[in-house]
Amino acid sequence: MNRRWLALATSLGIFAADRGTKWLIESRFDFFDTKTVIPGFFNLVRSENPGVAFGIFADTVSHNRTLALVSVSVVAILVLATLLWKIEKQDRYTAAGISLIFGGALGNVFDRVRSGRVTDFIDLYLGDYHWYIFNLADAAICIGAGLLILSMILSDKAMKRSEAGA
Repeated sequence: MNRRWLALATSLGIFAADRGTKWLIESRFDFFDTKTVIPGFFNLVRSENPGVAFGIFADTVSHNRTLALVSVSVVAILVLATLLWKIEKQDRYTAAGISLIFGGALGNVFDRVRSGRVTDFIDLYLGDYHWYIFNLADAAICIGAGLLILSMILSDKAMKRSEAGA
């Protein structure tokens, strides 16, 4: 299987897993229901975020918020689709990162277009400190970003080794 098809399959797999888990939460949880998975560390909850990552813009009451967020997201997806199309030219960490980010972006944009908000359900915490509630799409985007950063670090190290040897 060539890298382009593998990257697309990965992205669609992330999208499907994200949609499936969100559907399970939406169909089985009422708002503010909590299911403890690992006491003191991990709960499943149902939350909806009308904003973006970490609840940014969630309190904005503008009627244009959803349209603006969808528009920006669609532009990002088009950029990612272009990068995905050119995946053959990328190293494996960059390719994997783009695939994960694309799949996660598709999942969250689908929610935003469908309902104007994104369903979140993963609640990680230690004691009274709770991280922001997130979903599989968010996790894929963060892991993908981490892989892109790793690729840049490795590329920079390789370039410095090459310059030192020249």
